[in-house]
Amino acid sequence: MSDAHLTRRTLLATATAVALGAVTGTARAAQPPPPPRAPALWGEFCRTPFTHPQIPYIGRAGCRGGAARFRRPRTVADVTAYGAVPDGTTDCAPAINRAIAAAGRAGGGTVTIPPGTYRIDDVIRIGDSNVVLRGAGSGRTTLYATKSLTELIGVYGSRYGGDKSSWSWAGGLVWLAPRARWDSLVAAVRSRAWPFEGWTGNRRDEWTTLTTVAPARRGSWTVTVADASALRPGRLVLLRLADDPAHTLLQHMAGGGPGPASYVWDDKTKLTSYVPYEWPVRITRVRGRRVTLERPLPLDVRPEWDPRLTTHVGELTGSAVEGLTLEAVETPQSPHLLDKGYNGVVLQCAYDCWVDDVTVRHVDNGFGLVAASACTLRRTRVAGRGSHHPYFCREGSHDNLIEDFTIEERTVPAPAGTQLHGVNVEGLSSHNVWSRGDMRMGTFDSHRGLPFADVRTDITVYNDGQHGGDASAGPLFGARFTHWNIRVTNGRAGLMKIDGLAPYSATAGLNEVREFGQVDVPDFTGDLHSRLELYGTTDAVRPRNLHEAQRALFRGPGLSGSRSGSAPG
Repeated sequence: MSDAHLTRRTLLATATAVALGAVTGTARAAQPPPPPRAPALWGEFCRTPFTHPQIPYIGRAGCRGGAARFRRPRTVADVTAYGAVPDGTTDCAPAINRAIAAAGRAGGGTVTIPPGTYRIDDVIRIGDSNVVLRGAGSGRTTLYATKSLTELIGVYGSRYGGDKSSWSWAGGLVWLAPRARWDSLVAAVRSRAWPFEGWTGNRRDEWTTLTTVAPARRGSWTVTVADASALRPGRLVLLRLADDPAHTLLQHMAGGGPGPASYVWDDKTKLTSYVPYEWPVRITRVRGRRVTLERPLPLDVRPEWDPRLTTHVGELTGSAVEGLTLEAVETPQSPHLLDKGYNGVVLQCAYDCWVDDVTVRHVDNGFGLVAASACTLRRTRVAGRGSHHPYFCREGSHDNLIEDFTIEERTVPAPAGTQLHGVNVEGLSSHNVWSRGDMRMGTFDSHRGLPFADVRTDITVYNDGQHGGDASAGPLFGARFTHWNIRVTNGRAGLMKIDGLAPYSATAGLNEVREFGQVDVPDFTGDLHSRLELYGTTDAVRPRNLHEAQRALFRGPGLSGSRSGSAPG
């Protein structure tokens, strides 16, 4: 990006801030900021937190229910003891992977990487639970990656056909996934049998039924099962919901009513390949046939959807990456959907895992959640020459928390034929939260595939990206998307002001914006039942951060602060 462009952007952002009364120092605000106000939506939510029609309950999003502190397992290995040398020229990937494997054999623990630059010519793989890879800080420990996933693993085509590269949305040069799952994925790619990537294997057939589930309502923390003999507290299970021929499950995800009922679902073949819906959740209590879950149900449970609790591939849990920078060798960004796979950090089939204080630079795709749930990304940053997906969340990823994140401006102009998205969500992914963000480029990329009940809160964004998604992937939005306290510095409305696009959505605390660039039309006809409050304001909405406020008020069954009869004591 030229200096002139940067100057124009800076001036535009400054002018916008002045208009919003947000500039301090030498610039004088045109008028005082409006006093903080609580929208009617917040009072309504407090009365019905688990069943509100527009705002989802996301108070337990993230690792261990959004815990403020991460586990600190004892140090069991230092990569330099396994031959890693921080000279920037020696290939240290074998040594780092040997140290990680040793920690796995020990039953878990922390693997430390002292300060310095470590060249890696292979993928860094965490395949065992309770293994933490910890550098000395993102400004002190650097992994310098020299090769792409195409070079290391092979060409990865799309299971939906065409000449697309699946490295455009999958895989990382630091890859956290259960060892057996990673092995099966790599084997499938190398044999050109393009796999499904989620919790039930490459062909979605690696599951067995534990028990069927009686009807229940969205927001309930308990379900009644036919047979609880295989269930125990702490066990991770999948709630599996299949669609019916009338696609009433997909309609329910979109909020129901005449609009979704009249939508044409049958030809959305990519979307229909995403069902059955698979929601991982831990069991917290079993009393007879009554089972209490770690989080409230994200959807109704109805007989026509053949509801059941099932097994899944073995999960990765308690593992993490902390305190380092992953820098890829700088290459030009590839044309759209032809990424070579200079990708950052990916969590796959992971539950209760985290990433903290990690920067990725010069990557095709930054941080990925692929069939990952209940994970936290904290203090992460995407920097360098520009990315296709700075953050991607797909393949049925649920209940994740991405907080204190930054997308920096690109350091070079975008090559022709490339695309920038932003914070991506797709593929029936639900109840994910992006909180306290600084997006200096990109957008809120709802990438079709009917994601629902996702939240973006307390974020500043220079809105210059665009969403993607095949027409066969269906609607941009399901029900209960919420944008809460969003500051758009360039005044572009697209995918920020969603009251005219997203069914049963809530937009609260957004400065005035206008349509330009990519302009979308709603997927559903008729009344969208969306809500818009405190439009034209900046930082006036209270509570300021929807996720933090939900965590403070409603902590779940048996915990102080729970106020709903839906949550048992």
